[in-house]
Amino acid sequence: MSLLFFYSLRNLATRKMTTALTALGMGLVVFVFASVLMLTEGLEKTLVSTGSPDNAVAIRKSADTEVQSSVERAEADILTTEPEVALNGAGQPMAAKEVVVLMVLSKRSGTRSNVVLRGMDTDSLALRPQVRVVLGRPPQPGSTEIMVGQSVVRDFSGVNLGASLSFAARTWRVVGVFDAGNTGFSSEIWGDGRQFMQAFRRQSYSSVLLRLRDPSLFSRLKERVEHDPRLTVQLEREPAFYAKQSEMLAKFLRILGLSLTVIFSVGAVVGAMITMFSAVAGRTAEIGTLRALGFSRGAILAAFLMESLLLGGLGGLIGLGAASLLLSVSVSTTNFQTFAELAFRFTLTPAIAAESIGFSLVMGLVGGIIPSVRAARMNLVEALRED
Repeated sequence: MSLLFFYSLRNLATRKMTTALTALGMGLVVFVFASVLMLTEGLEKTLVSTGSPDNAVAIRKSADTEVQSSVERAEADILTTEPEVALNGAGQPMAAKEVVVLMVLSKRSGTRSNVVLRGMDTDSLALRPQVRVVLGRPPQPGSTEIMVGQSVVRDFSGVNLGASLSFAARTWRVVGVFDAGNTGFSSEIWGDGRQFMQAFRRQSYSSVLLRLRDPSLFSRLKERVEHDPRLTVQLEREPAFYAKQSEMLAKFLRILGLSLTVIFSVGAVVGAMITMFSAVAGRTAEIGTLRALGFSRGAILAAFLMESLLLGGLGGLIGLGAASLLLSVSVSTTNFQTFAELAFRFTLTPAIAAESIGFSLVMGLVGGIIPSVRAARMNLVEALRED
């Protein structure tokens, strides 16, 4: 088997230009395939990382997002008194009643897009330790001050520290910039919740965030809350809540990317097939000699299939290597479910790398199987006459 392996390797090295062009074609397909998977993984990871498993989010029943939700003040007060809610050092429930609205801002590219405005409660920062103020300070309660996520500062114009924004008939001063890591909060603007409710004339909250004193109590709390006749809310763990908000965009990206991949892969397979047919046609006498030396039809078949798989594997490594360069690229687009701008990065996982290499090997196998069968079925006498 090692002899056949080196035989296939030598043949690829002999036809450098043909091998390189075919491998590049396959590499392009693998690049598209891996990029789509990395983009979808980055989107899902960003939204899942946004939440903490210790927290639960309550929104109105049938609402999919905080923007669509409305939780009455009386309902919010009931939720914060549930026995499963953790208490802070002062004996107060660790909960945040928040209001979420959208605002249109101009991007540095010149286009306009929605940005999430989150009205904070006293414990909002304490419940989300991943949010850290890196410049300036948090907004003062009761003031028209706001702080902005780093992605907003990077992608939108006029929202730097010290700048002023005008919305809801008021002027708001940016007093802080916060870093929320690779989470959706980095694409938001935060301010005092009561000020936001007055400015946007909201009488109810968008959501209530609860810190559980024990994460295992979530099911019990969910069962009681969702069957309480005084409440019209649904309860989700925070990571699951944000993960659901990536479903539509992730599905769209998968369908678009996989459609492109299928179209491109047909061309790549045909290219590999032509390369292997050319290799068989140019080595007819060589195949006859191998048969005369005692190599079986199966060995000939295996040798050419191995050559095709090596070609596919090489294309896979090229495509995966090119896709890995995207790891430093940040993408900002509108989430179809929240209608708000969301920034996220390409994410490469071992599973995506394995799927990409596996996909390239399948292309090599499909492209090489017919030429390999033709080589294996070649008549010994006729093959030797070609010399």
